[in-house]
Amino acid sequence: MHKLLKPPFIFGLIFSILSCSQQHDKKEFTLEKIELKYAKGFQLFKGNGFWEIEVSQPWTGAEKSFRYLILEKGEEKPTGDFDAEIQLPVSKIVVTSTTHIPHLDMLNSSDKLIGFPDTDLISSKKTRALVDAGKVMDLGSGPSANPEMTIDTDAEWVMISTLGDDIRYLDLLKNAGVNPVINGEYVEQHPLGRAEWIKFTGVLLGNFEKASEIFEEVENDYFEAVNLTENIPDDKRPSVLSGVMYQDIWYAPGADSWGAKILQNAGGNYIFNDQKGSGSLQLNYEFVLDRAIDSEVWIGSSDFPSIKQMGEMEPRYIAFKAFKNGNIYSYTQKKGPTGGLEYFELGYMRPDLILKDLIKILHPDLIPGYELYFYQQLDEK
Repeated sequence: MHKLLKPPFIFGLIFSILSCSQQHDKKEFTLEKIELKYAKGFQLFKGNGFWEIEVSQPWTGAEKSFRYLILEKGEEKPTGDFDAEIQLPVSKIVVTSTTHIPHLDMLNSSDKLIGFPDTDLISSKKTRALVDAGKVMDLGSGPSANPEMTIDTDAEWVMISTLGDDIRYLDLLKNAGVNPVINGEYVEQHPLGRAEWIKFTGVLLGNFEKASEIFEEVENDYFEAVNLTENIPDDKRPSVLSGVMYQDIWYAPGADSWGAKILQNAGGNYIFNDQKGSGSLQLNYEFVLDRAIDSEVWIGSSDFPSIKQMGEMEPRYIAFKAFKNGNIYSYTQKKGPTGGLEYFELGYMRPDLILKDLIKILHPDLIPGYELYFYQQLDEK
């Protein structure tokens, strides 16, 4: 005959059983931070069956961060508030900058693209074929101006680059089921920092490993080129002028900018390397003339087709030595069939090619078999 259990013991047993059940059903969510090498504007966290992305520099001067959840197929959603929740796999996406196009090409995901603003700007052969086949909707002048068109695509996510003035559309897109994700690559100041944003896109596409492999190849190629120039003494570095005038203001890269760093890596002596700033400098003509009249090379002369037309547009350019000697290079060598410049599409993702172009211009003997990819020397006429 069994003895009756005393009430306190029975209560304790039931509580113990319930506690075990709750512990068994409750899934623990842990996060591992994935270290990035150069990019400062986003962070990656890997969980069990999901990713979290935090974009801490969505645009220049932003005070707000954004958190995105990327959930793998069949996995349980972790707790938390997110600015976008993306379920993998994805099959329909929209991107809004030409700099996003190479990410899709390299990750073999171009066929997922169903919308883009002003498709004439795209120069990628792979993506242009999709545009010509009518598989990519032209969203007009930009998603901020056409949120309804973006919503009509029924995309699973839309990648946005913004200056912060159009974020009022984020909630509209999210509420319509189109997850908006902000790509702030343009804020990065290291040439490889911009390229590392392919890992951001890789996570959104469920292909982080491939993105990491691609980035590593670019990184290795970049430093192989840097090794060619790092021991060049200062007196062997050609002086380099950059930028052009617009409405009486000379715009040129600041000393802390991406453009200035890559000129330094190429073995150049950037004439404005003491002018602090991570964006564009705004200088007057007299200052530039005094500083750069004897500069040996002029890099990044906008998209002028020839030296003759450049001088006709602004006669004050003629005073510079680089102009007189014809040592002026623009980034306009490659254009897509509808006029898009490949430099503004592929350049962020391939700083190694930009660097090798600049080394070829400044120190041609260091890279004898290389042919310029983005840049070209302006013809006289």
